[in-house]
Amino acid sequence: MGERGGASGLRKNAPRVAASSYLNTVPLVWSFTQGSMRREVELVSDAAPAKCGDMLARGEVEAALVPVIEYQRIPELLVVPNVCVGSRKRVRSVVLVMKDSLDGLKDVRSVALDTSSRTSAALIRVIFREFVGSEPAWMDSAPDVASMLEAADAALIIGDPGMTFSRRGVVVYDLAELWRERTGLGFVFAMWMAREGAAERVRRVDFAGARDEGLEHVEEIAAAYAPAVGLPPGEIKEYLLDNISFELNEEMRAGLSLFYRLAARHGVVPEARPLRMLGE
Repeated sequence: MGERGGASGLRKNAPRVAASSYLNTVPLVWSFTQGSMRREVELVSDAAPAKCGDMLARGEVEAALVPVIEYQRIPELLVVPNVCVGSRKRVRSVVLVMKDSLDGLKDVRSVALDTSSRTSAALIRVIFREFVGSEPAWMDSAPDVASMLEAADAALIIGDPGMTFSRRGVVVYDLAELWRERTGLGFVFAMWMAREGAAERVRRVDFAGARDEGLEHVEEIAAAYAPAVGLPPGEIKEYLLDNISFELNEEMRAGLSLFYRLAARHGVVPEARPLRMLGE
């Protein structure tokens, strides 16, 4: 279900921001929809992460929670410091699903890519080129594992669908685990980013404070979202507190920098531009 802040209750010059409706974004936006910061932004949700990046690129919003690879593709962006959607070890909701008849990643000849994803699609290319040493054929697909595996040897699927599909007859690789095994670092999937021309308006929003307030209400979030996601509240709470990292700390930033360098090395992006932080 989409949600948009009503203009009548907003503070003056509140920025328009976009975020996906995936479960792993809820603690970052709960304060804007249910908590103390309801007047701080005009929130547009119910968009896939890739669509949020498109909205930001077209200037339809001043800020958005977007796949981190978009920072290297969209000019004149600033990154909100200290807040992210990432994982230090196992993310659970970004996975490569492979037919169990194959022996391992080296046998994968084709991969169906969830069109909701951009960072994860870039990451799987980096993993194959840098760590596996092979180049499967890539094809875009709607996020349905069964149909994806009819067309390809493996399927990349993200978000809530990545946690709820049947595991029977398949092998599942967690992309954050693969990254951690080979680099020793966490991985950042998405961050709040702002258009440079809207920096002054976006800087007034306390995104870190909104995150902290959301995490304080994680039990309430888990209970509310359990029916829609199809997972028990306890499992959702564990996912949000243990699998997802919402702080862009030193280790996560190092993992992000390495990802950008490898993405540039393997032609996924033209170059690895250093992060420009909002307010720095």
